[in-house]
Amino acid sequence: MLKIAYHNIYKHPLPEGHRFPMLKYELLPEQLLYEGTCTKANFFEPNVPSSAHILKVHTKAYYQDLQHLTLDARAARKIGFPLSKALVEREVIIADGTLKASEFALKYGIAMNIAGGTHHAYSNRGEAFCLLNDQAIGAQYMLDKTLASKVLIVDLDVHQGNGTAEIFKNNTNVFTFSMHGKGNYPFKKEESDLDIALENDTNDALYLSILKDTLPKLIESETPDFIYYLCGVDVLASDKLGKLGMTLEGCKARDRFVLETCKTHQIPVMCSMGGGYSPDIKIIIEAHANTFRLAQEIFF
Repeated sequence: MLKIAYHNIYKHPLPEGHRFPMLKYELLPEQLLYEGTCTKANFFEPNVPSSAHILKVHTKAYYQDLQHLTLDARAARKIGFPLSKALVEREVIIADGTLKASEFALKYGIAMNIAGGTHHAYSNRGEAFCLLNDQAIGAQYMLDKTLASKVLIVDLDVHQGNGTAEIFKNNTNVFTFSMHGKGNYPFKKEESDLDIALENDTNDALYLSILKDTLPKLIESETPDFIYYLCGVDVLASDKLGKLGMTLEGCKARDRFVLETCKTHQIPVMCSMGGGYSPDIKIIIEAHANTFRLAQEIFF
């Protein structure tokens, strides 16, 4: 059974001007239930995890500053959202969703988090709507619990996974692969184990050709026994914060290839949704819903 992390706090309301980025977390599960892709049995509710798991990835000083809302003004501005207790709790619960989904992926082959993909969170700071790095916390948890010995992070969000790259730069048990827009945020990029920077307006055919040439070779060379997939839909040509040229069909083909590759190689995969900022919310929901539809089709 496909298991999906979702909690009402995912859709926590923000002040005017910050509401739109959060709206998809409310609408996506409703769409999946309405169309019959999922039932209520597919969803599970994460909670507050042990801080020990978070502190394996983030520094104690940074995490305490989040908890006590004592970040200095400059650090708080880099996050992009007004800092609040509710926002910090939301990120902590998202991290737990990824932890629990990781274990469900071992059981069922795949599991998902409606939210997550907070790859701009560094070990000691947050950036760009990301406070805690959920997939980094998940990867370290899997290694610490000896549930995995080699983790591959496949980050296909339009923005480089800079925080993830920094966190695992000296960890040979985690291989970080980021395929992203060359001329996009972050403008000063970190060094992943493998970075592929794409030119503006990269279309479906070129994108898929590069991905299909790269991912199987990575799996062969790195032999991961667990994969985290960050499946941001900000690769779409319509995205306000992306500069690539992909269509809905191309984005779906991307997801199909990644998920079928995981299935073929019998590598459990945990998916976090990542970014999506097209002006038309229907396009965002359709693109994200495709990932869940494909998960059901390919694995169940």
